[in-house]
Amino acid sequence: MDRAGERLKQAREQLKLTYRDVVRASHLIAVRRGSEEFAIALSRLADIENKGTVPTMYRLYTLCAIYRLDFDEVLNWYGVPRDQLASEALAVGLTQTHAIGFTAGGAGTVPLPREGDLDLNRTTFLSHLVRRWGKLPLALLNGLDLRQFRYGMIGTEDWSMFPLLPPGTLVAIDDSRRKIAAAGWNNEFERPIYFLQHHQGYACGWCSLNEGRLMLQPHPASHQQPRVWAYPSEVDVIGQVVGVAMPLESRRRRSPKSAATPAKSPGP
Repeated sequence: MDRAGERLKQAREQLKLTYRDVVRASHLIAVRRGSEEFAIALSRLADIENKGTVPTMYRLYTLCAIYRLDFDEVLNWYGVPRDQLASEALAVGLTQTHAIGFTAGGAGTVPLPREGDLDLNRTTFLSHLVRRWGKLPLALLNGLDLRQFRYGMIGTEDWSMFPLLPPGTLVAIDDSRRKIAAAGWNNEFERPIYFLQHHQGYACGWCSLNEGRLMLQPHPASHQQPRVWAYPSEVDVIGQVVGVAMPLESRRRRSPKSAATPAKSPGP
């Protein structure tokens, strides 16, 4: 923390700005932003530089604006690696299927390999590439352009598309493909899978659309019942799943109780 304050002091001195210059500039930013949270008092600035006081996110924004510093880089000075935000998120298992809000150009982006580094047409040992890049873009595993798609995660308790999409699967979503296909596949592996948002959260599976009703069809092996919503008032099609990165087996195998019991036929 002390080192981060020293770096901010060096940035200020390189621009030949006095404490009062920074204070005045911070108040102008606070006026433009409509919040005094962006303003920095002279005593607070001195504490940030000399005592290791951690600035609030508002004051850090102000300092980056005044000193022309990259916000993510300064976060790293304070031990907050924003570029690892996506990988941190993937390490935290959530039971509910959900969309991933990280975008290319922000958290989770990685340097792409040089020409000849990786031949996607051949089986390749990737460990040396992971060491070279720091982390591996999962989209490369399917030859996808990381920047083109949105991403979602199948919840750790969502077995609706098992075994095609086991719990914990990362899915790439093409949001330009939002129209539900009614035909055009020969088997379950070719049938389009869609990622949906509804009032209670997210869902992923095969879909059919009929007379304003959208039905989500789970995989037969999941033993779960179809779900139906009024379309488009109750559900939104985010897009079609076009790529996946999945565990070869679930970290915690499904217990018999977790499988939904098929609905019984009514008696006579």
